[in-house]
Amino acid sequence: MEKQQEIEAAVFRKLLSHLDEHKEVQNIDLMILADFCRNCLAKWMVSAAEDIGEMLDYETAREKVYGMPYSEWKSQYQTKATEEQMAAFNQRQAAKQ
Repeated sequence: MEKQQEIEAAVFRKLLSHLDEHKEVQNIDLMILADFCRNCLAKWMVSAAEDIGEMLDYETAREKVYGMPYSEWKSQYQTKATEEQMAAFNQRQAAKQ
């Protein structure tokens, strides 16, 4: 079990590193293609912390995921979603219902 957790933790760190190396991939793109984004990862971190009785606030979790304060990442790297992206996102959301 301990080795499995070490492997999973290493994979998660690699995922965060990969996302950091590809800042051009916007959260909206992730949501359209995979139904999760960087913010989802932060929410999952908060939930996982709660599951083991630890406190982790959402902004701290986002900073861990983004590698910087979210507001900084957003101003430096986030672009406005295009009409096409929003249409694809809305279509995916409608298909889930």
